This record gives sequence, structure tokens and C-alpha cells, in this order.
Amino acid sequence: MTKHGRIMDHILPDELVALARRVVEANRAAGRTIALAESCTGGLVSAALTEIPGSSDVFGSGYVTYSNEAKIGMLGVSLDVLDTFGAVSIAVAWAMARGAQERSGADVAVAITGIAGPDGGSEKKPVGTVVFARAEKDGDSEDVVADKREFGNLGRAGVRLQAALVALELLMPGSSPP
Repeated sequence: MTKHGRIMDHILPDELVALARRVVEANRAAGRTIALAESCTGGLVSAALTEIPGSSDVFGSGYVTYSNEAKIGMLGVSLDVLDTFGAVSIAVAWAMARGAQERSGADVAVAITGIAGPDGGSEKKPVGTVVFARAEKDGDSEDVVADKREFGNLGRAGVRLQAALVALELLMPGSSPP
């Protein structure tokens, strides 16, 4: 109970929790397990999934790898890839997704890396740039499923929310890149 005497069902935005519920239900029905590798969303997608009772049936691992060191140490992203392409790139998102899938043993893993702002953007990668990738167990490592989105400067919370919604969509069985 809260200090005001009412029970809280969830603390995240309704649209995020509703989509997380659909993701859990669809993956449960498909018999799939899922994992996440999050950077700019800082665990928001994992938090949304764990708002759903029974989510542990499908969701086993979430990696919050905000720093490059964490991407390297926790997910096995190559320093060469980070140096060559930068943390906000399809190459890094793909390496994050593969690392999360391999380390967790999940059937599918989605990675999110981007620039939520208000700082950190550049002319080539402005604030609101977010890259997503999905890796599947026994998937072809040459078949990269990734996409870059330019949400624009929606404010830090707005960029993170939009990124979380896209990541959840990518976790739906049968989904294609956004």
C-alpha cells in the first residue's frame, strides 16, 4: 500500500505496461523466452515487463549496459566495434543483442542504444537517435535485424518512452524491424 492507503498496480505509463502485457502473453503463448540489453532506456523495458505478474515465465534477463565498459564486459561487445562505429550504431546494437541472447540463453533478445538527451547529440547523431537490434537463438549471425530511429528531441523522458515502446514491439513474435 502507498502512504495514502491505496494499492498501486504499476508505476509506469499505462501504454508501456499495456504493451508489456501483450509481449508477455504473446511470448508465453509462443513458448519463447526473451532477454534485453538496454543502454539509453536504463532498464525501463525490463521494468515494464516485470510490472506484469507471471512475466518470469518468459523474461529471464535484462542487461543495463549504460557505459561502453559495461557493453564490453557484460555483453562482449568488441572495443574495435565501439571505436569504429560508436555506441549508437547498428553494429553495436547488434553486438549487444547477440551478447544478451548468447549469455542469457533466451530465444530472442532485443538491444536498445541511443541518445536521450538533453546533451550528447551531434550533427550525425542528434538527440533522439536510437538504434534497435534483435537476435534470435540459432539465428544466422549474418542476418542482422536492426534499425535506427530518429525520434527528435522529445525530451529525455519522451525519447526513452518511445524507445521502450519500439523495443517491446520488437519482442513480439513475428515482428519485423520498426
